[in-house]
Amino acid sequence: MNIQSAISREIFAPRDEKLLVAIEVRRRMKRKGLSFLNASRKRDYLTYLCLSVTNSRPAQVLITKVKRYRGTRQLAKRSQWSVEQLRQVNGINPEKDTPEFDLVFDRTTDQWVASSAAEKCMFVQVLYHACQNYWEAKLAQANPASPGDQKIPGAPEIKKSHGAPSQTNFVNCQQKLMGDACSVNMVIYRCKIFLNRMKNSMTPNQGRPQREAVKASRSKSRSSPSPPAVRKMGNMMRRASQVLSERGERLMRADDKTSHLLHGAKQFAEAAQKLALKQI
Repeated sequence: MNIQSAISREIFAPRDEKLLVAIEVRRRMKRKGLSFLNASRKRDYLTYLCLSVTNSRPAQVLITKVKRYRGTRQLAKRSQWSVEQLRQVNGINPEKDTPEFDLVFDRTTDQWVASSAAEKCMFVQVLYHACQNYWEAKLAQANPASPGDQKIPGAPEIKKSHGAPSQTNFVNCQQKLMGDACSVNMVIYRCKIFLNRMKNSMTPNQGRPQREAVKASRSKSRSSPSPPAVRKMGNMMRRASQVLSERGERLMRADDKTSHLLHGAKQFAEAAQKLALKQI
């Protein structure tokens, strides 16, 4: 089970909420007054920024911060804001994909760095369309259409003054995240996220053969076995060496496959972008 499914099952399903997207983030700027604490300890937890919508009507769009401490599978809900409290989403760089972004609420500003640029782009894209749908529904609910509001030809137009709510402002965000080709971009970002996570999961495993070889050599140097035990240990070392070589070959094949998938995803992204430009 991936982390998004676990968060949805443990945090949002019991609250009758639907999880739209969840990404791993970390703070870009240290909080003032806590620098001495941050310098003396490592980050012993992972932070996930989640976007959800309630199943009840009228639907509410919520941004939730969830934490998971290292070494455990337990998830904990920390903070939650509604879209009405979200004043601004700052994409930092409108020219290229970057992992940095800011969320400005009524009383606080959070500066985040996503684990990858693709995760940040996917989060901003889903958040933009969720906000758009929410504010459109809010406006339609505040100004219901009635038969008496039909416009009569030749009659002067009467403008109604309504207290329009302050909507979320998206600044420094790439146009492709808010354009018509959102579904194509979503597929591209999900492919990039999958490949990035697979590559990160493979990296820690590459050091295991070396650690096992060092451990075997240390155990051999500490003991002084008899000749039959030496032959037995030699056979074990040969089998271990064979296993390590086979594992190395599998890792190399997996690395080649990952490179091939990355190249294919890049070609697919370029083709999708050209197709989106033709449709516009």
